[in-house]
Amino acid sequence: MDQTLQHLVNGTVLGGTYALLGIGLTLVFGIMRVVNFTHGELYTFGAYMAYALVALLQLDFILSLVLATVLGIGLGAAIELLLLRPMRRADIDSVMLVMIGAALVLQNAEMWAWGGVAKLIPNPFPGEPLVLGPVSVLPLRLFVLAVAAALLLGFWLLLDRTRFGVAMRATFQDPETAALMGVRIGWVNTATFALGSGLAAAAGALLGPVFIVSPTMGDLVGLKAFAIVILGGLGSLPGATIGGFALGYVEEFAGGFVSTEYRDAFGFLLIILVLALRPQGLVPAKERIG
Repeated sequence: MDQTLQHLVNGTVLGGTYALLGIGLTLVFGIMRVVNFTHGELYTFGAYMAYALVALLQLDFILSLVLATVLGIGLGAAIELLLLRPMRRADIDSVMLVMIGAALVLQNAEMWAWGGVAKLIPNPFPGEPLVLGPVSVLPLRLFVLAVAAALLLGFWLLLDRTRFGVAMRATFQDPETAALMGVRIGWVNTATFALGSGLAAAAGALLGPVFIVSPTMGDLVGLKAFAIVILGGLGSLPGATIGGFALGYVEEFAGGFVSTEYRDAFGFLLIILVLALRPQGLVPAKERIG
């Protein structure tokens, strides 16, 4: 039982960051109908920016995470304005090729800038775990969980309580009608891609200090983000949240009770089982925002 509680806590920490990745990718796909192959690289970008700000510029750790997220938002806005907006009327195959090319450019730029040696992001938290009854958890992981929860809550408040959130949901559901009602679809698309990129960068900045930072760290994470979107149901923001936590729990329990070598395989096995038994995903279509 003690070991189960321990894995439950670790899975919750991992699932929170996976949920951020899944929501960011779902936003872009649901509103813009764009398959964002740069999502994993934006995750890597956030981790490297956190490393540069903390380790090289010696900035405050929390401030560095905020700035890394803001830089991710800026990079996402630039990608949308420079690459996606000119191709708004292009066919989906051309857009996919452009996004794949952008992902390769970002990865090679990171390799050129930082080299292939993995980096460690210093953090101000003590290395001794906190013991809470039968569970021990590093303070850094508790911080990651708290920030991920705050970001998820902030996102839902933005979506549900602001005029911009209304514009996003309207565009999600029916872009033509939203445009007729005065919604500026082009700027909603830019803001959506920037916000999704910021969530990916935030996830990278949060998990970077927990693990290590390398130019290829976004490859598997990008695949997991797509898996989360499929698991929750295409176009479902609640599904992306549920799918993120589900994948985090499956990986953690598989790594703890089976083998750490196969934890990623068990995550993708979950996707196969869900697609076989429930092709529409975990969230029914009537509960989707888009």
